[in-house]
Amino acid sequence: MSDAAKANLAAILRSSSYRLAEEDVELLKQPGLRPVRLQLELLKPELALAEQGVKSTVVVFGSTQIAEPAVAKHRLEEARAALKENPGNPGLARLVALAERLEAKSHYYEAAREFARLVTTTCQPGSECDFVVATGGGPGIMEAANRGAFEAGGKSVGFNITLPAEQAPNPYITPELCFRFHYFALRKMHFVMRAKALVVFPGGFGTMDELFDSLTLRQTQRMQQIPIVLFGREYWDRVIDFEFLADEGVIRDEHLALIEYAETPQQAWDAICRFHQMTRVTPDSLPPAMPTG
Repeated sequence: MSDAAKANLAAILRSSSYRLAEEDVELLKQPGLRPVRLQLELLKPELALAEQGVKSTVVVFGSTQIAEPAVAKHRLEEARAALKENPGNPGLARLVALAERLEAKSHYYEAAREFARLVTTTCQPGSECDFVVATGGGPGIMEAANRGAFEAGGKSVGFNITLPAEQAPNPYITPELCFRFHYFALRKMHFVMRAKALVVFPGGFGTMDELFDSLTLRQTQRMQQIPIVLFGREYWDRVIDFEFLADEGVIRDEHLALIEYAETPQQAWDAICRFHQMTRVTPDSLPPAMPTG
């Protein structure tokens, strides 16, 4: 073989065209391969969830900004200290006001944590994996729910997504059940595919996007029947006037029945039990809650 042929053979072996398609990451990133990427994002979690024996989920949504009480208090103290050093700064005054509001909502972190503990302790005896807590895998309320399941010794799911910020998964998700998505559509599909319930804590655009996506699917009967429980009625009544939508005729009165409200973890779980006609579980039948901090 001539030197020219040897050099050409080496070039052939280095060429991306010779690379196995399944190993060609650059190929998969091309715009024309989007349908393949979509299929992979559907299949990868599906296979892993089946392997882990996850039969159904309870999906928990809520704000990334709602931290546990100690953290929220610390952030408020930092904001107040910064304002004290520069009392005429309107931006710092605004940060203090926001920190006060978030600190006032920090009890929702503990409620989500306790709710997940309650569900996990009840529904994952032994090797059972029914009603597994599933979240978006991020901080805030999502972290609280994954944490409650973690502290109860059970599995939980995190459907994380690549974002400019907040893309790191929280540390309480079952490692084999933490997934990272590129496409919101596939992520939202996995939220509802095996859901037995949706519990929505106070949140912003992302939380409302996921809530209304599920409400639309339930309204149009494009998914299985599940309870949709809004946690903290005072917050939700201020954010969304569902009665107004019905009074204006843009939704039917019966669509209001798609929503239930809860103020405590037990009330949220009771709503799910009623919907699925399961035996009610009380706190007295469960082991003591994990300590906070």
